[in-house]
Amino acid sequence: MRWKICALATLVATAGLAALPAWAAKLDMDDIALEGQLRFLAQRPDPEAYRYEASATIDAQSLQTGVVTLRTCHLQLDPNRRIVVAFNRERVQHIEILESTGVGRAWVEGHRVELAEVQRGGHVCIGLRSRALEPTGEGRWKLYAGPLMRRYLDSYLPMDAKLSLKWPPGLLAVEQTQPAPQPGVRLTEVADGATLDITFAGRMSATWELKAPVR
Repeated sequence: MRWKICALATLVATAGLAALPAWAAKLDMDDIALEGQLRFLAQRPDPEAYRYEASATIDAQSLQTGVVTLRTCHLQLDPNRRIVVAFNRERVQHIEILESTGVGRAWVEGHRVELAEVQRGGHVCIGLRSRALEPTGEGRWKLYAGPLMRRYLDSYLPMDAKLSLKWPPGLLAVEQTQPAPQPGVRLTEVADGATLDITFAGRMSATWELKAPVR
């Protein structure tokens, strides 16, 4: 069975499972989302399972061109003969495999990264440049992440998404995020970036709204 992870927009991953892992039997119904539902979870019920991390680096030139540098990692993968990670072909400018473990073979094919003979607990990290930053007005920009999901049959299992932005100190500030901080959504801001840590079940899209600080 092929497991396809589609990155249809910047910082996007969807994860599907070839077979339900043994630990999933311990999940409560409140930990699982059905079609059309989105649940934010204050605590991860299955911390040893799949998680996604993405870090985008923004500089002064990015504000002019919209191009950012990204590192995306798919961690704690489930065993599968074939996995495809696909990126938006109209936005992506460069793709490379930075590292992988527990993967028999990994290669870049056009706008995709393909993995073969993936073992349980394997991971892959991918570097890319993408035209991801969209201006929304004078001194304001948006960056999108999603939809992110971890689907099994007609339901969605829990997953963690760690979405980080980095920029030179003082270049940008976070105006707001969607989802907003709440149980299951943690926003951390520093002078040179910000991080959203999201624990959820369902189909989730995130938005960063950024602005140039007032001088």
